[in-house]
Amino acid sequence: MMEANTVIRARDISKAYSGSSALSGFNLDVHSGQIMGLIGPNGAGKSTFLQAVLGLVDTSGELEVLGLSPNKDRHELLSRVCSITDVAVMPRWMKVGQVLNYVEGVHPRFDISKARKILSNTNIKTSSRIRTLSRGMVVQLHLSIVMAIDAELLVLDEPTLGLDLSYRKEFYSQLIEDYFDGNKTIIISTHQVEEIEGVLSDVVFMDQGKEVMSGSIDELNQKFLELRPKAENLKRPKP
Repeated sequence: MMEANTVIRARDISKAYSGSSALSGFNLDVHSGQIMGLIGPNGAGKSTFLQAVLGLVDTSGELEVLGLSPNKDRHELLSRVCSITDVAVMPRWMKVGQVLNYVEGVHPRFDISKARKILSNTNIKTSSRIRTLSRGMVVQLHLSIVMAIDAELLVLDEPTLGLDLSYRKEFYSQLIEDYFDGNKTIIISTHQVEEIEGVLSDVVFMDQGKEVMSGSIDELNQKFLELRPKAENLKRPKP
């Protein structure tokens, strides 16, 4: 049974592909207002778990998202969730206005007027084709779409994979400043923890489909501080 403020509850989640284990007895609780990071190398199981959250893959174990079953209640669930996999990728032949119209057609909580208002403060025109936009503009377009969706849960699976460092930092800083209000919940997968550690409230380190370590950012920082040796205890190198 999920607690009132629990957004994701996963118990003993397992998934195998052709005999190879992608998730193995994975457990996770994500609560309202958290910005949770799933950190680990490629193949750690991060994307598989997020696909399970979105009802894209079947798994064994117990999984509830917003009190719903991702597989049985997928249509209702996706009306309350926003998902982005790679902000560097969009249909290059489409016009910006066509992208907005498409999102309006598939997501009931998308406010196209709000998205257009956000874009009016940028150099992006709705008549422009995606292929004419710089990478920075594509990031801005994605952000305008995210910020115009009144989603309870935002799922980001390696969202900045194809971007340079400056654009990755811009995406995360704008996401927190303009989207996150303390009531929404965000779960992010990445293997580049250094660029989002200042964004996260909590983190789970994964490897081979299992949790290696987890906790709040403050708790983990404190643990590493306690493990750091004192200067006076360090031996000087021999000349």
